[in-house]
Amino acid sequence: MSPRRVEIEPGTVLNIWAPTKPLNKPAVVFLHGFAMDGITTWLLQVLSLVRSSNYAVYVPDFVFFGGSVTDRADRTVEFQSECIAKGLRQLGVVENCTLVGLSYGGMVGFKMAEMYPELVKSMVVTCSVMALTESVSNAGLDRIGFPSWSDYLLPKTVKALKIMFDSASYNLPNLPNFVYKDILEVMYNKYRKERNELLEALVISDKAFTIPHLPQKIHLLWGENDLIFDMETALILKEQVGEKATLEAIEKAGHLVNLERPCLYNTRLQKILASLVQENAQHNN
Repeated sequence: MSPRRVEIEPGTVLNIWAPTKPLNKPAVVFLHGFAMDGITTWLLQVLSLVRSSNYAVYVPDFVFFGGSVTDRADRTVEFQSECIAKGLRQLGVVENCTLVGLSYGGMVGFKMAEMYPELVKSMVVTCSVMALTESVSNAGLDRIGFPSWSDYLLPKTVKALKIMFDSASYNLPNLPNFVYKDILEVMYNKYRKERNELLEALVISDKAFTIPHLPQKIHLLWGENDLIFDMETALILKEQVGEKATLEAIEKAGHLVNLERPCLYNTRLQKILASLVQENAQHNN
C-alpha cells in the first residue's frame, strides 16, 4: 500500500492509502474516528488484512484530517461521504465494498450506505451511531463529563490529550509525554477551526433525524466499556438497523477498542469479513 493524492474537484484533495496496483479482491475501506487520521487509527487492522492477502484495503483521510483538504465551506457528513465515494471511484472501487467505520467514521459510513447503496455492500460499525442527534450527543457528553465535543476532541495541551484518550479507553497503556506531544503537534495543530466547524455541523436535532432504510448487511463490533456510545446505544442502533444487524461486544475495551484489544478485534473482524465474502459467493452462485 501507499498514499495516493486524489483530486475530487478543484480545491478538494483526498489522501487515500490504497494498493500499489489493482487487485481483484474484495475491497475493504477503513473510515477513521475524529481523534486521528486514517492510517494511524487503523494501522494494526490494516497490517492484519494486508498480511492475509485476501482483501484490497483502502484507508482514506477525511477532509481536514491527514493529507485531505478542501476550499469548500461544506462541513456536513454528506460532504465527507461524497468525497470518499468519489475518491474510491477514481481508484477503481465502484461497487460492493465493505466499510469499517469507527465513531465519526461510522456516521460517515452510514451516510455513504444511504447515498451510495451500489458502492456499499456491507458495513462493520464500531462504537458509532447513525447520526449524532442532540439527545445522543447530550447523553454521551454527560457520560464523559464534557460540555461540548470541541472541548473533548480538540485538545490543546498534553494533559487534555491524555484525558481524551483515558476517557475513550478502558485501560489504554500510559505513554511517555513526548509521544503525547508528538501526537498533539501532528494531529491537532492544523485545521482546528475547520474541525470545530465539522463538530458543529455533526449534531442535528432529534426531529431532523429519520431512520433510513439500509439494504446492506451491518455488523456492530463494540467495546463493552465504551462511555461515549455505551452498550445501550449499541442495542438501540441494532434495533434501528433491523433484522440484518448483528452485535458483538469485546470485553475490557472502550471506545478505542481496535487499539486497546487489536488481536481480538482483528480476529472478530476477519471472521466477519470472511462470512461476508462467503455470503456474497453463495449469492452469486
